[in-house]
Amino acid sequence: MIYHIVPRSEWQARPDHPYAPASLTDDGFVHCSPDEETSLAIVNAFYRTAPKPLLALVIDEDRLGVRTEWEKAAPVPPPGVAESVVFPHVYGPIDRDAVTRILEIAWDGQGRATGLAEVS
Repeated sequence: MIYHIVPRSEWQARPDHPYAPASLTDDGFVHCSPDEETSLAIVNAFYRTAPKPLLALVIDEDRLGVRTEWEKAAPVPPPGVAESVVFPHVYGPIDRDAVTRILEIAWDGQGRATGLAEVS
């Protein structure tokens, strides 16, 4: 399973279409992470001011209709992520049936992501 962070409003914007964030056009792939810990580090590095609630899509790579490449962060990984961590990059839209769970980012009083919770 791989993870992708997205504001709820973006995920729900076109529910009858595969999910294709701006990074697919801008970077040529959908940025994902390999696990919950790395996902939280990414949220704390890049998404603290993003519209909330933020979701973590848990994606089954085997259900994707496009290729996934595991690549090193360029130029460096975000703070709190080891240099050895490789990131799954999805080279096409994410089929919604590949999303097996949707979790919500939990925050502490200082505005830091602290965990993932089941969406109610």
